[in-house]
Amino acid sequence: MSTPTFRSAYGVLQRHAETLRNQSEPNIDDLLKIVTESVSAYKHCQARIEAVEQALEQALGTAGVGPAEMPDDIVQAAAGPDAADDDGPPF
Repeated sequence: MSTPTFRSAYGVLQRHAETLRNQSEPNIDDLLKIVTESVSAYKHCQARIEAVEQALEQALGTAGVGPAEMPDDIVQAAAGPDAADDDGPPF
C-alpha cells in the first residue's frame, strides 16, 4: 500500500466532514469507518505539515531569512488552502 499524498488525505477529511454535515441522523454502521479513516488522514496531514515547516525553517535559516521576513503569500501557502477559515478542522 502506498503512502497517501497530503492532497488525498485532506480530501478524505473533506469528504467525511461533508458526509457528517449532511446526515439528518447518524449512520452508526459507517461511523467507525469514517472516524478511523479520518484519524489516519489527519495524522498524515499533520505529519506532512510538520515536515514542510521543518524543511522551510531549514531552507530559510540557511538563506538567512527569518519567519518574520517571509512574504505573506508564502506564509499563506504553507498554512494550507483553508487557513483563513475560522470554522475549525474540516471534520
